[in-house]
Amino acid sequence: MQCVGAFDRSMDCSFAVAEYYSPFLGIEKGAVLQEARVFHDPQLDARRCCQVITKLLYLLNQGDTFTKVEATEVFFATTKLFQSKDAGLRRMVYLMIKELSPSADEVIIVTSSLMKDMNSKTDMYRANAIRVLCRIIDSTLLTQIERYLKQAIVDKNPVVASAALVSGIYLLQTSPEVVKRWSNEVQEAVQSRSALVQFHALALLHQIRQNDRLAVSKLVTSLTRGSVRSPLAQCLLIRYTSQVIRESSMNSQGGDRPFFDFLESCLRNKAEMVILESARAITELNGVTSRELTPAITVLQLFLSSSKPVLRFAAVRTLNKVASTHPLAVTNCNIDMESLISDQNRSIATLAITTLLKTGNESSVDRLMKQMTNFMSDIADEFKIVVVEAIRSLCLKFPLKYRSLMNFLSNILREEGGFDYKKAIVDSIIILIRDIPDAKESGLFHLCEFIEDCEFTYLSAQILHFLGNEGPKTSDPSKYIRYIYNRVILENATVRASAVSTLAKFGALVDSLKPRIFILLRRCLFDGDDEVRDRATLYLKLLGGEATVGETEKDVNEFLFGSLDVPLVNLETSLRNYEPSEAPFDISSVSRETKSQPLAEKKATGKKPTGPASALSGPVPTVDASYEKLLSSISEFTGFGKLFKSSAPVELTEAETEYSVNVVKHIYDGHVVLQYNCTNTIPEQLLEEVVVFVDASEADEFSEVASKPLRSLPYDSPGQTFVAFEKPEGVLATGKFSNILKFIVKEVDPSTGEADDDGVEDEYQLEDLEIVSADYMLKVGVSNFRNAWESMDPESERVDEYGLGVRESLAEAVNAVISILGMQPCEGTDVVPSNSRSHTCLLSGVFVGNVKVLVRLSFGLSGPKEVAMKLAVRSDDPEISDKIHEIVASG
Repeated sequence: MQCVGAFDRSMDCSFAVAEYYSPFLGIEKGAVLQEARVFHDPQLDARRCCQVITKLLYLLNQGDTFTKVEATEVFFATTKLFQSKDAGLRRMVYLMIKELSPSADEVIIVTSSLMKDMNSKTDMYRANAIRVLCRIIDSTLLTQIERYLKQAIVDKNPVVASAALVSGIYLLQTSPEVVKRWSNEVQEAVQSRSALVQFHALALLHQIRQNDRLAVSKLVTSLTRGSVRSPLAQCLLIRYTSQVIRESSMNSQGGDRPFFDFLESCLRNKAEMVILESARAITELNGVTSRELTPAITVLQLFLSSSKPVLRFAAVRTLNKVASTHPLAVTNCNIDMESLISDQNRSIATLAITTLLKTGNESSVDRLMKQMTNFMSDIADEFKIVVVEAIRSLCLKFPLKYRSLMNFLSNILREEGGFDYKKAIVDSIIILIRDIPDAKESGLFHLCEFIEDCEFTYLSAQILHFLGNEGPKTSDPSKYIRYIYNRVILENATVRASAVSTLAKFGALVDSLKPRIFILLRRCLFDGDDEVRDRATLYLKLLGGEATVGETEKDVNEFLFGSLDVPLVNLETSLRNYEPSEAPFDISSVSRETKSQPLAEKKATGKKPTGPASALSGPVPTVDASYEKLLSSISEFTGFGKLFKSSAPVELTEAETEYSVNVVKHIYDGHVVLQYNCTNTIPEQLLEEVVVFVDASEADEFSEVASKPLRSLPYDSPGQTFVAFEKPEGVLATGKFSNILKFIVKEVDPSTGEADDDGVEDEYQLEDLEIVSADYMLKVGVSNFRNAWESMDPESERVDEYGLGVRESLAEAVNAVISILGMQPCEGTDVVPSNSRSHTCLLSGVFVGNVKVLVRLSFGLSGPKEVAMKLAVRSDDPEISDKIHEIVASG
């Protein structure tokens, strides 16, 4: 019996090994190439040859490359297999030739055999020969077999016809003119009774006409009348119809959608894939109404109770997307989706849960939380993150339910999980604390409990930073001190340093806690990490009044709590460039532009960059410093004050012209300097006394005060000429400037390189230049928009509403307003979700005169495509808030 048991166990092991055994395990290219010699045997073994070809194909698909010699030897050996009559081997030969992609001089060897097979009586040979030929031939040989391909498209055998059509789709990329001549045959194939032929024919016909919008519209019009029977082709037709609807709605102002009746009729099709495709197409229409959604939602609801998992998944995924924009339209499906929470397929269950969270009402929240408690332990982290984000949205939607939702988040925060999952929960709790005041106390307590046993340094530091900002504002700040100081004792150096900063914030804002904070900070002076000791020393000095960062206590708080208003990369670059001297480093000299300005001029090949930064590369601050240094060296501009902003170069000439000119706009408080970067691209000419004549007749508020001509401009040697204008301080001066480049031309002897003594005056018309409102705004981001907004004086806030007219989408309206204002989008709010009917965008910047400005934009669709906007502005100067509204009103 023991022997029998041992035998059974050994058999089980052998079966387990066999189950995971790969026939390609350990094969080597050299050994397989040796095996390929069987192709030369006089008596071919078809089965053996098929095995060798399979190994060769495996090697090619695994990324192994054959040398030119190896590929040629294998190719010629493979061509010898055409003498075999074995059908299976012939199909493998076709695959091998297609994968090897022989060169032009080798193709001719196999072409005759393939053309013979293309006219064979065996349909399988014909179809495969067509596919291989079209993959390996060039356009010259294609014209020779074009007649055969046309005949194959209308062949009675669907396998041959499909092969020709698929080959046409491939050839359209390399020889479009040839394939476009097949339109009549392809049109005939669209009427085929074969489902696959009709599908491939429709795909090829659309690709032939895709660049002709009218032709596509006519194609859809003719086919939506019922001539398409193949479910696959109908799915394609639905997609093409949706495309036509989208394009036609862009050009029309309203009214009924064309072809919508066809999409609605497809919801009654016998094929499930057609029903799903049409329902999805209807839900994704721009500006879809509840009436239009109703039939699509109804059929999707029926699929929710299908026995096929793929149908349930497709239906619930589509409904999940609809719930983001039209939650009320999906509420009728809630009962069906609740039954899917226990679905064996976790993807379906996750989508069902998140959809219910989007569509649920206040009374269903508690029930959903109970159902999700067991559900969360059965799904992967990626699905858990989706659920957490849905819970966060639900809590913001129903703030009175914050207790149950916050408790749920805190419970799952204590469970096992990866970094991304835990970060999603922490971020959600922080957002809820910020947006729901009543949730602050419980939310901070849950976060404090979490950092007691948090394995992620990043999350601990994030929570401590947040606790330092919000904890002192609570009713009993002292209860958080224990959790913070525990981090100083138990954690790594990074977390300890964060905890020291957090303790200092409590000491600065809560006077009653300051003596206790002093004791704790003094203990930190003996820490083993230098940064922790340095922070503790700094904060003790600041809180004790021994060191000053300003004149008042407000300055101390600003130092502790204020966000860094310069980008770190710019600060780092400025510190690297700082040369130690008696003058201390001035942080106000650091550029606050957050987006790199492209300083490499658009130019023809061979032209050198123009402008003072032509030899520089790297971050913006270096370039800004070079501009400031250049301008300060010109005596005419020394009285203009500090340079506020330099724009990106604006091209004033076309590429490949004889003179290349671009302009950089330098903005001061009361002046604007135009720096014209010029390049002479004619080797036989020398330009002298180069100056730009600027006509400011369309810019009434500007008056020219100085200009600096360029004395000499040799070939391919960049140079600059300047024109300065004065404008009233405090006035948002805009206007258009026309520019004419004037100079003296002297001929240059190519052999000696010497210029003639006499020259001729000449001029060259440049493009017009505009100074717009955005030129007076620096893009400066803020790390925490909400805190920055609340720290500004509410008296400076100005709010108004605007109608933006008909727009293609909300995204277009958002981008247009951002472009007009020239401000920096914050927290990723410049991205508008698809099919969204409302959106909030947050912007920040610094207006000329170093006035901080924050903008909150609320967009909504008030009609089919009518966009309305609410604009709220806060700034350091109420007059600037008014000016921002003036910019939008005039834009």
